[in-house]
Amino acid sequence: MIGLDTTFLVAWEMIDHADHERCRDSLASLLDAESRFAVTAGVLAEFVHVVTDPRRFSNPLAMSVALSRVAFWGTAVEVRVLAADQRCVECFIDWMTRRGLGRKRLLDTLLAATFHVHGIRQILSLNNSDFEVFDCFEFPL
Repeated sequence: MIGLDTTFLVAWEMIDHADHERCRDSLASLLDAESRFAVTAGVLAEFVHVVTDPRRFSNPLAMSVALSRVAFWGTAVEVRVLAADQRCVECFIDWMTRRGLGRKRLLDTLLAATFHVHGIRQILSLNNSDFEVFDCFEFPL
């Protein structure tokens, strides 16, 4: 499975995003190769937060549209929604502590720990640097 980061989903969805076509093409190729994907509830919530923000997009999605997109990602056969369990929390605390990460790295580190504990080794993200510090992921985009 390949982890999906919010940055990728936002670019995939928003037509006026600079990386829209690249993300659409990448996902289409991966689906043709029968790849499977993983997200977390946090990624889906952050997606709604970003795509409905009129300060980020001249044509933000209406809340109802954004929630329908989340419903799509959350129920697609090719996508598994991962939960952060005790192992994920332990990995998160360990990584934050050992790497001396600060408060601006909390959510990315929890996402990375959740992916890692669930065996995800590839992430589709437009901010690879958020995950490179963990030295255990590849970035197919």
